[in-house]
Amino acid sequence: MSIPDYQSIMFPLLRYSGDEKEHSLRECIEALASYFNLTHEQRKQLLPSEKQSIFDNRVGWARTYLKKAGLLVSTRRGYLKISQRGQSILKENNIQEINVKFLKRFPEFIDFQNNTNEENTHLLSLGSEQQLNGIENTKTPEEQLEKIYLKIKEELKKELLETIKQYSPDFFEKLVIDLLIAMGYGGSRKEAGEAVGQVNDGGIDGIIKEDRLGLDIIYIQAKRWDNTVGRPEIQKFAGALLGKQAKKGIFITTSNFSKEAIQYTSMIDSKIILIDGERLSELLIDHNVGVSMVESYAIKKIDNDYFTE
Repeated sequence: MSIPDYQSIMFPLLRYSGDEKEHSLRECIEALASYFNLTHEQRKQLLPSEKQSIFDNRVGWARTYLKKAGLLVSTRRGYLKISQRGQSILKENNIQEINVKFLKRFPEFIDFQNNTNEENTHLLSLGSEQQLNGIENTKTPEEQLEKIYLKIKEELKKELLETIKQYSPDFFEKLVIDLLIAMGYGGSRKEAGEAVGQVNDGGIDGIIKEDRLGLDIIYIQAKRWDNTVGRPEIQKFAGALLGKQAKKGIFITTSNFSKEAIQYTSMIDSKIILIDGERLSELLIDHNVGVSMVESYAIKKIDNDYFTE
């Protein structure tokens, strides 16, 4: 069984709370994980942000939606209990499930949903209508936000890579310098600029310090290519490293690497990191090189430590 969506969790959560006892959210999560027969691997699956497990997030939002409809109430920090309205719902014999459509019978929930839709409208102005409409209504708000973010990021990665390919090899070398410095390599911009693009020796395009103190040197090969980089190119680079008595190298390309090229790097003593076009664009975005910030959202939650007497 796959991880249930948050709407599928609502009715089992309400029934679990039907004993009228106070339950912690953690108790509910554990009980529902057992109810749905989730495996250890399913319990450990994380949201794209890797900040929370998918199942925990969905149980949390099932609780929130039931609370907004007045079916559950918070008794104290991190604890919940079924309400009188919730008990009356459980007594209805014909109810098989509870979902968003079902909760619309309660005015409080409609008000909550209208406020949520206003927030989604603002997101729509930053993404695209197709991106927002393509999100399943079974996703929690965090999952919706992250899916929009990932879609926007994927489109940006493609656009960024196509833009890079339109510029000269010299510009590509400059971009590589800027990225490595942004990642913490190379010392100063002046030192890195003098090192990269000055070697051109046996398959090596440049060198850069591994740290600001220059305790070790990394050799660089930068290829602004459209074709797949094969094993012969990596062998040539590895040979150049051997000639320099070097152990570390980075091979960066705008294209991709063949399976044989990737396997070869695991067979040699030298440590060669392969960065293909997709990974390159990801690093550029993560380190804000060649991109600019349009909008930033801070997702916040209650500070439980603050509300402790």
